Amino acid sequence: MSRKLYGKGIPPACAYCRKGKRAKDGGCILCYKKGIVPQDYHCRRFRYDPLKRVPKQAPALSTFTEADFKID
Repeated sequence: MSRKLYGKGIPPACAYCRKGKRAKDGGCILCYKKGIVPQDYHCRRFRYDPLKRVPKQAPALSTFTEADFKID
């Protein structure tokens, strides 16, 4: 049984496909099979490349004061 990287619920997209390469303008993907396609497009030849995926940023941590840690 194989495990997928970064979970199983990753929707396919050419932005992180092995056969695609990001264009210089950043808005399109240059696909070896389909040509110029949008980033959210995918075809049946989609192969996931975990190194191309940009993870979501972690949420900002809230700030605490000294009063938050004081026991009365």
